[in-house]
Amino acid sequence: MQITVRHRQEFVEQGYSLLPRVLDEETLTMLREECSYFVGYVDGSMKARGRETYGITHRGKRYFISGRYRESRRLPGFLFGQLMADITSAFLGDESYLFVEQWVVKGAEQGMKFAWHQDGGYVKFSDPKTRHRPYLTCWCALDDMSEDNGTIFVMPHDRANTRNHILPHRAEPDTNDLVGYEGSDPGEPIEVPAGSVVVFSSTTLHRSSANTTEAPRRAYLAQYSGEVIQRSTGGAWAHAVPFTRSGQIIYEPGADHGPSGLRSPELE
Repeated sequence: MQITVRHRQEFVEQGYSLLPRVLDEETLTMLREECSYFVGYVDGSMKARGRETYGITHRGKRYFISGRYRESRRLPGFLFGQLMADITSAFLGDESYLFVEQWVVKGAEQGMKFAWHQDGGYVKFSDPKTRHRPYLTCWCALDDMSEDNGTIFVMPHDRANTRNHILPHRAEPDTNDLVGYEGSDPGEPIEVPAGSVVVFSSTTLHRSSANTTEAPRRAYLAQYSGEVIQRSTGGAWAHAVPFTRSGQIIYEPGADHGPSGLRSPELE
């Protein structure tokens, strides 16, 4: 993979860039296998407890599963590997921290849409006084992505004035989504083959369409910050695991064993 000046310019000017087919087949297979395990675990847990909805997860329709990488033998090698180091160095700079990792899956034929939002809008909604630099989302496509199966749509910065700005978000009662934009601009659809990585800023508006196909739509999000993002009340948000410094990987396997604070309560 070669990250070019054009990729960096797109990211700075428009808030996103596409890295097609950068995951090799071995990595793609691993991520699909891990995804199947965690979705099955969450689905079974919710069913056993009689839960159809928890937060923004709706059983059978869409899943948001965060903070599980410490329970996997294989995910740390991806999250703290050379590919992610190259990407974070190109788009964040010499220093990076794992912020959040999350599976996002839409069920076959009933996978729900997801409302316009900024990732940073969820942090700000929970903690209005927090202040931090924009962080980086690496949206890893585990399937070929299209409008039919629920791909994401992004709003370029110059159309939304969001380069360094978090918009007010409101909670949507029926879905528990946060909504940061309700205008008429449909955004730009991101149709990429499996194995691609879409990088975008935490200030970039994005949404996703419903999955109307006969197969699930799977993505894995790895989010990194250029600093430890602090809560206004003290302490760090999310994982805050040191990853790179001066462009070199400093993550130490086995040293990262603290609580993430992101485990889904329905699994406890």
